[in-house]
Amino acid sequence: MHAFSANRRRILSLWLPRLPIDRIRRQFGQNNAALDKTPCVVVAKQNNALQIHALDDAAARCGLEIGLPLANARAICPELTVFDADQAADARTLDDIADWCDRFTPLVALDPPCGLFLDITGCAHLFGGERALLQMVCGALTRRGFAVSAAIASTSICARTMTRHVSGKIIGDGEESAAIGPLPVFTLGTEEAITRGLRRAGLKTIGDVAARARHEITARFGAAFTNLLEQALGQGDAPISPRKPPPDYIVEKRFPEPVTTETVIAANLSALANMLVAAMDRQGKGARRLEAGFFRTDGAVRTIAVDTGQPVTRGEVIDRLFRERLDALNDPLDPGFGFDLIRLSASRTEIVVPQQRDLDAHVHDNDDLAALIDRIAARIGGKRVVVHLPQDTHIPERAVMAAPAQHHLAAAAQAAWPARAEGEPPLRPLRLFETPEPIKVPFATVPDGPPHHFTWRRATHEVVRVEGPERIAMEWWKQNGAALTRDYFRVEDEAGLRFWIFRDGLYESELRDEEGRPVPANWFVHGLFA
Repeated sequence: MHAFSANRRRILSLWLPRLPIDRIRRQFGQNNAALDKTPCVVVAKQNNALQIHALDDAAARCGLEIGLPLANARAICPELTVFDADQAADARTLDDIADWCDRFTPLVALDPPCGLFLDITGCAHLFGGERALLQMVCGALTRRGFAVSAAIASTSICARTMTRHVSGKIIGDGEESAAIGPLPVFTLGTEEAITRGLRRAGLKTIGDVAARARHEITARFGAAFTNLLEQALGQGDAPISPRKPPPDYIVEKRFPEPVTTETVIAANLSALANMLVAAMDRQGKGARRLEAGFFRTDGAVRTIAVDTGQPVTRGEVIDRLFRERLDALNDPLDPGFGFDLIRLSASRTEIVVPQQRDLDAHVHDNDDLAALIDRIAARIGGKRVVVHLPQDTHIPERAVMAAPAQHHLAAAAQAAWPARAEGEPPLRPLRLFETPEPIKVPFATVPDGPPHHFTWRRATHEVVRVEGPERIAMEWWKQNGAALTRDYFRVEDEAGLRFWIFRDGLYESELRDEEGRPVPANWFVHGLFA
């Protein structure tokens, strides 16, 4: 399990300066030999002109740079290979890399468009120290075809600033000012207009800027830049925003040799479940949401989550839920060349309240029902297993709310439904349409009578029995007066079919045009009794 220190944070910053180009090269795979022979750039439209958005080392050696118009670039390097920018694909690639970085720490934040922050406070020793961890991350990304620059510091801005100048630097706590003072001001990553203004003022390095009074810098370049400068110098800090909230409990298993067989994977997942339960039991907690992460050797990560209706405190229950979930996957778990890390985490937990189970049969029934719902939800999804809860409204389509059974089972058991009068037919249909369907009514008794016959779904029904009307006024305080009053009728046709129909609007008061003349009413069928 990861342990987090109470000391000052340590942040590992990753910068991938050639991310768009590296992504394109990975897409070509083995067929990128032609790309290695010619300079490549990625262009994007800015200020109504195509400009270089990213470039490789060969293009940089030709004198090209980011922001150069494409026409000028072709004049300098006629054999240039050009690709269109795809920022959405770049963002997905950065997300994939962030998922892979989860193996080192659960606190991974995006630093768009081409960077990441990893909070490695208290966990660097698990990988041999900060130097070994930095080399491990950079080496793995380099082998996967990504150019990367990395640095570690006590603030995220200081680490990011260092990556723009040199890779592999580790800055100790309190050494930030001395480390970044000689760096040029553009490494702060601020707006181009501010960087240009600093150079015009003769402030070429961060140290030059830091030597000036803070009120002078704020008056000229704004408070946001001053805060950025202080964070880079280690005199202030701002927390990173992790992509995912850190789980309450984490257990994991790393393998010296990748595992590929289902038997080994299932056995290790079962062992992790028991470890997780033991860790939660020490604090009297149970899991309500569990996530299993499978990290492949090629960098791909697959995460599978299950929810539970009650806090889970037994390893065999966790094991069974994940077996159900894995068996029901539309996209089966593909180990590829094998998993080198399997992680099980409890992202949401609750305190377990002991209950008397020997004498109360209802407790056992509730446990069995909750376990059944969890197993079904693991197979088909929690949103597809629902319970219905009554709502305080007379509007038929709003009188019932479907809610996930895992989270509302207790409320459903205690819900109070309107009692049905003994010996009387039901007032509401067995099947209620989500949206009322229009029907054609050529004749109806005015002002509040039922129709003699109606046409629904191209079939005509002769009305032989009628009950009603039941008048339901809309909630005017929510509808702004736009909704009309409904008169509902329970009708039966000559074939014995029973319908719940209504007239939308009242004659002589609501059914009038702009000139005050009466207009025909619209009729709808809202449900079927049988």
